[in-house]
Amino acid sequence: MLDIKFLRENPDVVKQNIKNKFQDDKLPLVDEVIELDAEARKTQQEADELRASRKKVSKEIGALMGQGKKEEAEAKKQEVAKNAQRLEELSVKEKELQEKVKKIMMVIPNIIDPSVPIGKDDSQNVEIEKFGEPVVPDFEIPYHAEIMESLSGLDIDAAGKVAGNGFYYLMGDVARLHSAVISYARDFMIDKGFTYCIPPYMIRSNVVTGVMSFAEMDAMMYKIEGEDLYLIGTSEHSMIGKFIDTITDAKELPKTLTSYSPCFRKEKGAHGIEERGVYRIHQFEKQEMIVVCEPEDAMKWYDIMWKNTVELFRSLDIPVRTLECCSGDLADLKVKSCDVEAWSPRQKKYFEVGSCSNLGDAQARRLQIRVRAEDGSKHFANTLNNTVVAPPRMLIAFLENNLQADGSVRIPEVLRPYMGGKEVLVPTKKN
Repeated sequence: MLDIKFLRENPDVVKQNIKNKFQDDKLPLVDEVIELDAEARKTQQEADELRASRKKVSKEIGALMGQGKKEEAEAKKQEVAKNAQRLEELSVKEKELQEKVKKIMMVIPNIIDPSVPIGKDDSQNVEIEKFGEPVVPDFEIPYHAEIMESLSGLDIDAAGKVAGNGFYYLMGDVARLHSAVISYARDFMIDKGFTYCIPPYMIRSNVVTGVMSFAEMDAMMYKIEGEDLYLIGTSEHSMIGKFIDTITDAKELPKTLTSYSPCFRKEKGAHGIEERGVYRIHQFEKQEMIVVCEPEDAMKWYDIMWKNTVELFRSLDIPVRTLECCSGDLADLKVKSCDVEAWSPRQKKYFEVGSCSNLGDAQARRLQIRVRAEDGSKHFANTLNNTVVAPPRMLIAFLENNLQADGSVRIPEVLRPYMGGKEVLVPTKKN
C-alpha cells in the first residue's frame, strides 16, 4: 500500500505506474482517492477545532461557575451540547471517509523499481542468466508421474478417492526423497545464517490482507468456515505476519528467517489442476526465506536471496535460469521480482520452481512493521521473500535431471546423508 502523502504529492507518478502495469481501469481511482482524502482531512480539521473549542469552553464554564455566573455558564453548556452533536456527526463522517480512502489505497499498485522491464504479462518476462548446462540425454525421459510410479512412489488414484483432484500420496523412496530435499534445504539456509522457524499454518484475515492483494487472496486462499482463519498458501505470509504491530530497533535488523510449512492453494484460473502429476496441486510443502530490513538494504538482500536458491539447485545438479518479471506480471504489492526456473530435459525448456520478491514497505505499511532509528524517529521496514525449495514440484526437476538410462535415479552427494547413504534409486516396477 502506498503512502497517501506520496500519492497526494505525486499523482502523475502513480498514474504512470498504473499504466506501466497495464491496469488502466484503476486510473480514475487516483483522482477519486485524492478528493476523498481532501474531504477527510477537511472533516478532521473541523473536528479537531471543535474538540479544542470544547476543551476551552469547558474551562470557561468551570470559571463562570466558580464566579457564580450560572446563566452565562448555562449558555456555554448549550454551546458545548450543540458542538457535541456536530462533533459526533463529523466523527462518523471522518471514519467513513478514512475507510473509503483505505479501501481504494489497498488496490492501487505499489511503485515498481525503475529496473523492472515493462511488459503486459509473463510472456514478456526477461531472461537474466543461466546457471549450469541444460542437457537433453539420448534416451527418452518419461513424464514425471511415470518416473515416480516406476519407483512405487506415487498414488494419485487413491488420493483422488480420498480428496479429489490436486492431491497425491507419495510413497517409499520418493516420499523419503521429498523429506530429504526439505531437510537439506533447511540446513542449507541455516548455514547461510538464517534462523529456522516453523510458523502457524493458519492466519487471520487482517494478516492475509496485510501481505497480499484481494485478487491474490480470492484466487489462492482457503477460508476456514465459521472462523476468522485462512489456510496459508505460502509460509511467508505467516512469517511476515510475525512482525505485525512491532517496532524494531534499527541495530537489530535485518531479521532473516527460513521456514518450513505445508501450503494449501485453490489454484483457480486458466492453468487448472493437473489430474496426472504433481506440478499444479492443492497441497504441497515448502522451505521459504524472508527478510525484514532497512529500506536501503532491500536490493542487496534481494540479490542474496535469489542467489541462495540458484546455489541450492546447482548443488543438486539441476540447471536453472533466472527470469526478471515484467511490470504486468508483478503482483500489486511487489516492487521487483524474479523467478528461478529449472531445466526440464523431457520438455526441453525451463519451468518455474521458485520466486523471489522485494515488496518495499507495502506489507510493512499494511501490517505496521516499523523501525526505530538511532535518533528515535520511526519508519516502515522493507520485506522480502523467496522460495528456497518447494517439492513436490522441485522433485520433477530433480528426477528428470538425475534420471539414468536404465530408469534409476542418481542421488547427488549432498543429499545422500539425508537418504540413509543411498546413491541411487532403483525402479521397482515397469510402467
